[in-house]
Amino acid sequence: MKNETLLTEAELHAYVDGQLDGARRAAVEAYLATNPSEAERARAYVRQNEQLHALFDGALDEPVPEALRVQPTRRRASPMRYAALLAVAVVGGVFGWVLRGEEALTITASLPQQAALAHLVYAPEVQHPVEVSVREEAHLVSWLSKRLGAPVHAPQLTEAGYELVGGRLLPGADGPAAQFMYQDVRGNRLTLYVRTTADGNRETAFRYAKEDKVGVFYWVDGPFGYALSGEIERPQLLHVAESVYRALNP
Repeated sequence: MKNETLLTEAELHAYVDGQLDGARRAAVEAYLATNPSEAERARAYVRQNEQLHALFDGALDEPVPEALRVQPTRRRASPMRYAALLAVAVVGGVFGWVLRGEEALTITASLPQQAALAHLVYAPEVQHPVEVSVREEAHLVSWLSKRLGAPVHAPQLTEAGYELVGGRLLPGADGPAAQFMYQDVRGNRLTLYVRTTADGNRETAFRYAKEDKVGVFYWVDGPFGYALSGEIERPQLLHVAESVYRALNP
């Protein structure tokens, strides 16, 4: 690989995942040595992999839920396959399909798990942290509102020390979800995950969860479930969560 040749996304991921042979790996490393921005992107992917493994590898050792066990009259699959499917469902943060004859079972991850995973995936991104930037905020909000089927708002958090970077559309438990990303002057990022709720719950009480290094304050308000995620101390994250709530309920 010549140093002036752009590194493809597929080859970068193969390098991070240790799937390149010696010669190709050496060529990629030579390229990264002369391209600091790409080297930082590779390091960010490595950190993501480490965080995801720390967060979800335990699912592979959990017992297979009774609901996932096939009936004796049907073809039996390996329990490890079901455990792996469960892990995929959690890591995917949305749903996994376990086929049993003509039946299908949907496995959903919780709101804080989905939010924390989405934060781990996108917050470290250097070149593409958001799908639509703040420069197109009106378009972003209109687009996400249309996809979620209800008016979505990107709260302004300037008083809390964070500025909107932009946002993106994500898959949620019951349909599309939205993620808004914020950043402070030091480059620290928080993400606000928004998804519709199917149970009609209107409770607004804050709850706190911690997934690996990511703290999450989450709550339900009207048709939406909200989850604010970040790698900051709990009191600071609560302060920003309260700012989010006030901005959404003036």
